Amino acid sequence: MEKAPPGAILLLMLFAHSCAVALNATNDPGADEFHVGVILDLGSLVGKEARTSISMAVEDFYAAHKNYRTRLVLHVRDSRGNNFQAASAALDLLNNYNVKAIIGPQKSSEAFFMTDIANISEVPVISFTATSPSLTSDNNPYFLRATINDSTQVNSIASLIKYYGWREVVPIYIDTDYGRSIIPDLLEALQGNDARVPYQSIIPQSATSEQITQELYKLMTMQTRVFIVHMTSPMASVLFTKAKEVGMMDKGYVWIVTFGVASLIGSLNPSVLEAMNGALGVGVYVPKSTELDNFTVRWNTRFRMDNPNDPLLKLSIFGLWGYDTIWAVAQAVEKAKSTKDTVQIQHMTNSMTSLKVPKETENGLKFLNAILQSKFRGLSGYFDLSGRQLQPSTFQIINIVGKGWRDVGFWTAQDGFSQRLTRPRSNGTYLSTKPDLNPVIWPGESTNIPRGWEIPTSGKKLQVGVCTSDGYPEYIYAEKDPLIVGMTKASGLAVEVFEETVKRLPYALPYEYVFYNTTENISSSYDDFVYQVYLKARPIPTCIQVLFVHFPKVISMHMQKYDIAVADITITYKRSSYADFSLPYTESGVAMVVPVRERINTTTWIFLKPLTFGMWSASIILFIYTGVVVWLLEFLGNNKAVRGPIPKQMVKSDVPPKKKNKTVSVNLQLFFSTFYEMVERLLSRIVLIIWLFFLLVLTSSYTASLTSMLTVQQLQPTVTDVHELLKNGEYVGYQGGSYVKDLLDELGFDKSKIRQYDSTDGFRDALSRGSSNGGISAVVDEIPYIKLFLAKHCEGYTMVGPIYKTAGFGFAFQKESPLRGDISKAILNITGGDTIIQIENKWIGDQNKCRNVGPVTISGSLTFESFKGLFILTGIASTSSLLIALVIYFYKNKQVQSGIGDAEQDFPQEFKADTIEEEKEQEETGAKGKQNMNLQNSTVKRSASIVIHRGERATGARESFDVMEMLEV
Repeated sequence: MEKAPPGAILLLMLFAHSCAVALNATNDPGADEFHVGVILDLGSLVGKEARTSISMAVEDFYAAHKNYRTRLVLHVRDSRGNNFQAASAALDLLNNYNVKAIIGPQKSSEAFFMTDIANISEVPVISFTATSPSLTSDNNPYFLRATINDSTQVNSIASLIKYYGWREVVPIYIDTDYGRSIIPDLLEALQGNDARVPYQSIIPQSATSEQITQELYKLMTMQTRVFIVHMTSPMASVLFTKAKEVGMMDKGYVWIVTFGVASLIGSLNPSVLEAMNGALGVGVYVPKSTELDNFTVRWNTRFRMDNPNDPLLKLSIFGLWGYDTIWAVAQAVEKAKSTKDTVQIQHMTNSMTSLKVPKETENGLKFLNAILQSKFRGLSGYFDLSGRQLQPSTFQIINIVGKGWRDVGFWTAQDGFSQRLTRPRSNGTYLSTKPDLNPVIWPGESTNIPRGWEIPTSGKKLQVGVCTSDGYPEYIYAEKDPLIVGMTKASGLAVEVFEETVKRLPYALPYEYVFYNTTENISSSYDDFVYQVYLKARPIPTCIQVLFVHFPKVISMHMQKYDIAVADITITYKRSSYADFSLPYTESGVAMVVPVRERINTTTWIFLKPLTFGMWSASIILFIYTGVVVWLLEFLGNNKAVRGPIPKQMVKSDVPPKKKNKTVSVNLQLFFSTFYEMVERLLSRIVLIIWLFFLLVLTSSYTASLTSMLTVQQLQPTVTDVHELLKNGEYVGYQGGSYVKDLLDELGFDKSKIRQYDSTDGFRDALSRGSSNGGISAVVDEIPYIKLFLAKHCEGYTMVGPIYKTAGFGFAFQKESPLRGDISKAILNITGGDTIIQIENKWIGDQNKCRNVGPVTISGSLTFESFKGLFILTGIASTSSLLIALVIYFYKNKQVQSGIGDAEQDFPQEFKADTIEEEKEQEETGAKGKQNMNLQNSTVKRSASIVIHRGERATGARESFDVMEMLEV
């Protein structure tokens, strides 16, 4: 805050005393006086405008409430922006004026001193300017905040960062409680919106212009171009003035000022506003009203009279809060009717350090509770202190343009961003749709949204680390230029992909290659190479930063760390822990290279190989089960062909009598046709049809597989599984410097069985000799390398796998690098078209010419999994048919038994005897079955007629006819 000149302090104190006398003189002589202390920094912008607002508030309140029997008596004191001075003023007001409330102090640090005094004296302290989040009412029950908490604005700032897509932000704040207390909440809000804070710029309260300039130069060396300024208006004025001088208010930069500065934009010096052109601000929205317009006019007139030397100051939200605070206090005084002095203050010594605890606190608590219950619509909006602080509902986003500002939009916790508060909202939240904001004029008078990052320092190029790939220079080859000192030349597939990617970026990206020599250290690997990117991202010591400001070229020559690492770098979990990677530009995975041999299957038992053991077993079980089901179905259906002893059934002809004169063909269709006519039931024929379909599919597949095994000449790898190598103790090879060695160790290979090679020729020689002759049985490597190997040595080798999944080759970046997203998008553009194919053909060759490039597919036996559906379908059909047949059989059997029993009860005794005798005679005479059947039918008919003639039971007669019909059947 600004400070008044020392010579004016005495005049201000005298003027404050005269104002208090004048206010006392205007009070109603019969009204009860309520003394209130006011502590402000009268030399600051806020102090000056608040003093005018407070004076007008007292006058306006009692002009509107002439019947009130209480009157506020204000005692204004100047804290001069000093914590001790503010505390001394509070003690003076309590001792000498017996004030019942203190309005102020203005600064958060002053409020910390006041809270202790308020707790002891039990006098409420109400501040409308102390916004520090560390000031809470948990331990300070007599402290009330008639303003917002600074932490309430952090979500709107974080949402603004997310809206424009910025990924990195640097907060610049003053090293005081006011500046530090907001940072934890701000960092949390930014992190929740996927924004990163790589650096925090802390400005000491006593910092000079030179120190601020030095800090700005340090910020220029970083990539981040989005800054959040949280400091007092005087310090912010110096910061922006210096930022314009060093060129940080040009195109590409983003500046966001918090509520403390944005609320005082109208009172800043025109030169400061000019320096801040293009900045954004977050302020509290004040609803427009006729009362506010009238008050603003009166306030401007009154302020010019009170401050003739400060004609530029304008009314801000702090002045409105001061006005509404007086109204809240005046209402609470009238409601509490506090008329007696209940706070007993011991007379203070000259040291002013002792304060006696009051004996009676009833009226003090009543007054405090009355303030907490104050709710009304004031000039600043809805004024409610029930939560011990104001809760703003809407924040306003402004854009500083010219000598003023304009609205960009509004933000609320419920709806997010909007251009106008009256705009109708949908049922969804603001996160579901893209919110609308008015266009912004950014620094440098640009209308394009800045990216939020740039290449640091003017003329400094991006450091791109390159190296030479061991054994595969086709992917990358780098060396220092022998003609130009400090120049590095690079070529290869990875380099060409990177250069093509940079061309497709929507902006220019200056870079230079920096050579990384992997031969300087025997144990050096790509892990060490990628780690150089992490070392570049680590914070630079302060001493180096200072030297960098003055000697940027000299220092940069000795900092051989990289912004990007470009090579055939595999994206792994270990490397991703200290670096970020772009999307891969090659195929992913680890596979094996093994020799191949040509052969035709001529084994004795080759006819068994088309089906696996499980398939043979399942097929035999299904055949047996289907046969049993068909036999049971025919047996339950009284088929004579399946009746009798099993040996007798075996010798029966499978062909019905009418077909015996035909020769049974071995053809499957003729066999099924004959067998189909042999069965009688519909259920049996359904089972046979489904079984035939299964049999046709199985036999066709068996025939095709067996034909392929007997006739096709196949190229088969000598090894098909990496675990086979491990089990047999075979030797395997890998490329030197690759992480594949760690993979082989994890798989369980003995170190003595792992051999390192540095070239494709070494691989070929080792594979040709084999494990038994000092070579290897397989090469385990990444698929891009294997493709290159097979492109050179196509005949006699093939790829098996992949046996392990990886993410492919990518470029390494510093953690949270803003370049990563744009580079990855460009890589997608390249790999999604013909460009990557042309690049691969240039450096690797035409892979379509080699038939062994790609995974080997071996024609194996038919498995149960391939025919599981047919097995299930056939089994369900057979089982369902059997269950249906059983249900029908038992149902009919029950009906037959029930009908015969009833008939026996109805028949006369002599009829039964006659029937038995007739049956015996038939058995003795050996009559034919047909005559027996006729005799039985006639007997039953005669019995039925006897039953009907006698008329014993009508129901018995019906049942006897049923029995007759069943016997006929």
